[in-house]
Amino acid sequence: MSGRSAGRSRQRVAVVGGGVVGLAVARELARDGNEVTVFDDRPGAGASSAAAGMLAPVSEAAYEETELLALGLAAAAGWPEFAATLRDESGIDPQLHRAGSLLVGFDADDSRAQHRFAELLDRHAVQWSVLDPVEIRRLEPGLNPALLSGMYVPGDHSVDPRAVTAALLAVLDRLGVVVVRRRVSVGIADGTVTGVRTIRDADEPDRSSDTEHPAEVVVVAAGAGSGCALGLPDWVRPPTRPVKGQALRLRGRPGLLGRTVRASVRGDRVYLVPRENGDVVVGATSEEGLSDRAVTARAVHDLLRAALTVLPDLGECELAETIARSRPGTPDNGPIIGRTPIGGLLHATGHYRGGVLLAPITATAIAALVRDEDVDPLLRPFAPERFAAGLAEKGTR
Repeated sequence: MSGRSAGRSRQRVAVVGGGVVGLAVARELARDGNEVTVFDDRPGAGASSAAAGMLAPVSEAAYEETELLALGLAAAAGWPEFAATLRDESGIDPQLHRAGSLLVGFDADDSRAQHRFAELLDRHAVQWSVLDPVEIRRLEPGLNPALLSGMYVPGDHSVDPRAVTAALLAVLDRLGVVVVRRRVSVGIADGTVTGVRTIRDADEPDRSSDTEHPAEVVVVAAGAGSGCALGLPDWVRPPTRPVKGQALRLRGRPGLLGRTVRASVRGDRVYLVPRENGDVVVGATSEEGLSDRAVTARAVHDLLRAALTVLPDLGECELAETIARSRPGTPDNGPIIGRTPIGGLLHATGHYRGGVLLAPITATAIAALVRDEDVDPLLRPFAPERFAAGLAEKGTR
């Protein structure tokens, strides 16, 4: 048992979901000395595999989402330490890219939208600067000379989510965490979780029986699938909804793009996120209520049209990958993090576009709750009971 867990009882914990949030939660709980098992039929293959990995809380928040923005800013501030520790523990570099981001526009409406965004940055004391087209192209020579306006936000960073999940899986292996590649149903008796039961697929032979996995704590971290997690009564089910996003990966060359570019191309929004090997991730669409993984011709066309307007040299790159996954949205766009009225059942889901950004701070919060400690006050607005009027006042304290 690690020094972090001295004096605390070891608990059996089942983490339902093997995306970046579930894996980060499992790591933190295992480091606390708990006996942790992760259940996911395809760990790392959900929304985390399609995410661009932008650590840009202000860019993703709306004016009215002040509590979410405060949480995101705190999460972003903790990422450098998390990335360094994860790299040391796993031997895999999560590729934290700290060159900041550019916001560019191509017409007067785009410029007005940037002015409104600048007001939001000022309200939260986030550093930024206005750049004219010449200055923008000095930073990124490949950008279209026809752009009209731009801003530089030095505090916006990015990571490679696929490298992050690979690093987390490596750490879990070293910590002795078992990853069970099966779907599960949560067991509940007398108002308390009993563990989970694996579910065999319809095409599996009858001899493949379901297996019980007793646990004192169950953490639902299944992303867009959390809302239909098996075994949960409706009144405690997290109100997540799928929001499909489609993205592209273009095979570029190192130096093609030095930093994230978020663009408004005459009202059409697109982002371009570089990877260390020269690849550029282009995204992303947002389609409410869809959970299929089909990549559509229209989405590819629209994303490429906007991306080539921003960075014309992308036209010579190989279209290496098209991908579609569903993010977990919630009624108020905030995550669902905390205890439920069922003993031992916790939610860590509903992160929408912020799963990668919020994974470390979510993991810290869940670990504190398992230790029966209070969490950071920034997490209180995102407790599960905000969606359950009339339930006993439990959850994140």
